[in-house]
Amino acid sequence: MNHLLRADTMNKRTFPFNKRALGAVLIIAAALAGCGGKEKKPGQALASVNGEEITVLQLNEELGRANVPPAQQAAASKQLLESLIDRQLLLNEAMKEKLDRDPKIVQAVERAKALIVAQAYLQKKVGAPSKPPRAEVEDYFQKNPQFFSARKQINMNELVLATGDINAEVKAAIDSAKSLEEAAGWLDAHHVRFSRAQVARTTADLPPELSGKLLSMSKGQLFIIKEGERSLLMAIAEIKDAPVSLETAAPQIEQFLLNKKNKDSVDAEVKRLRTAAKIEYLNKNDAPAAAAAPAPAASAAASSADDVNARGVAGLK
Repeated sequence: MNHLLRADTMNKRTFPFNKRALGAVLIIAAALAGCGGKEKKPGQALASVNGEEITVLQLNEELGRANVPPAQQAAASKQLLESLIDRQLLLNEAMKEKLDRDPKIVQAVERAKALIVAQAYLQKKVGAPSKPPRAEVEDYFQKNPQFFSARKQINMNELVLATGDINAEVKAAIDSAKSLEEAAGWLDAHHVRFSRAQVARTTADLPPELSGKLLSMSKGQLFIIKEGERSLLMAIAEIKDAPVSLETAAPQIEQFLLNKKNKDSVDAEVKRLRTAAKIEYLNKNDAPAAAAAPAPAASAAASSADDVNARGVAGLK
């Protein structure tokens, strides 16, 4: 019998802005944080847009955020100055139309400000974790052979079908097929459209649970992965050794361990603050049944660390 694997193992609420308001959110957010209406901006002026100055400090901020190499800063400065002028023009028009008073934009600006300030606190409090020592890197390498020394490469052939085309008849034919070619022949004969592909994944690319399932399958065994509007009928063509040396893996392991230390520090600080705070849920149904989840600020600071930690060093790829 064929196996059915969830697609999420293989591999918002949003504000209902109107289009004009949505396009102005980032402009207004930046302006309200540092513009101060008609107050004179600090720093040497580089340009004036309808009386509003654009300064060296603003340009340097943009250069810093863009991480422009020193050799390219002269050319980049001219481009960024033009971008600042364009931004100021848009801001001026947005302010004329009083978009800064739109309740949805005000709410979005307050949310952005709260996240930025909260993350700044975490960065100040937690700081940058120190580089893990070599012994720690080697220990992680030795304890996770499936990612490194015992890594396997799984080569697979696949037929890609529209999920909507897999009705009861198609499913029955796939279930009874003894090979991918037999399934392809039936699909051809019954005019079910599909395309062919070949994919290769390693045990470092996949979650451990899925890797284990694939490695336990025999060559040619069929299984299905559903990915929203498309479904993949797959068969393993070959499994071969693909080891990675410690020297090759060390930079990735170091980054993974740094991410993990940062996330652990953030979680510890949020837990400390929760313990010291008096938190009351006015609607008892909102109270968590178990331990409270990390605050949004912690999630923002940790970035994608949750996914990285769940998948180990593979999450860095």
